[in-house]
Amino acid sequence: MVPAMAGLAFLVLPLAGLLVRAPWSTLGTRLAEPHVLEALRLSLVTATLATGLCLLLGVPLAWTLARVPFRGVRLVRALVTVPLVLPPVVGGVALLLVLGRRGLVGGRLDAAFGITLPFTTAGVVLAEAFVAMPFLVISVEGALRAADHRYEEAAATLGAGRWTVFLRVTLPLVAPGIAAGSVLCWARALGEFGATITFAGSFPGRTQTMPLAVYLALETDPQAAIVLSLILLAVAVLVLAALRGRWTGTS
Repeated sequence: MVPAMAGLAFLVLPLAGLLVRAPWSTLGTRLAEPHVLEALRLSLVTATLATGLCLLLGVPLAWTLARVPFRGVRLVRALVTVPLVLPPVVGGVALLLVLGRRGLVGGRLDAAFGITLPFTTAGVVLAEAFVAMPFLVISVEGALRAADHRYEEAAATLGAGRWTVFLRVTLPLVAPGIAAGSVLCWARALGEFGATITFAGSFPGRTQTMPLAVYLALETDPQAAIVLSLILLAVAVLVLAALRGRWTGTS
């Protein structure tokens, strides 16, 4: 119990320190400051767009990994999970090398269509989606593997086509997994720092999300940094509340 309590204290005390040092008397005023509201608005918008992009690309990828047997599936699954363990700054550098103005793909986009992704709001969305998509893919793939195939087989026997089975049977079966993966994906995108600052920079109103604002505020206005940190902490608590019992089996 002694090392267990020490481990619990190690995890809880920093959060308690954040709550103790928070400027509660001026919290409302600081939350209404323009730069705080702008960082919050940008974070919510980009995290939501990144989650939408992850749903668009991640659900088909999860379905392929769970239902389509092919050579190299383990390698593909490993590649999908690489962003989970890759330092976010390295992910930002990799995005620059591929999507930058002189990158493998970005150079062609700039030359052919005049599209520049780094240091833009779109760049923030791409950076957040890169680090957050594995959470969605893993959750949805697990739900697909656990789903009872007999319902899909019954629908196919009754004459339903593949798209009908997928939309009317498969998606409702795995909807809880998609919802849980989406929430985790959104929360991870909201808290992304390393890939965002490397690939998109920190320009107020355009690419400066809340984690970046926290980092910059520590140098000039620590109280503002605490307020922004409290918002992110509140989001984390809400995510845990929404997902309670999802993996632990409790309610």
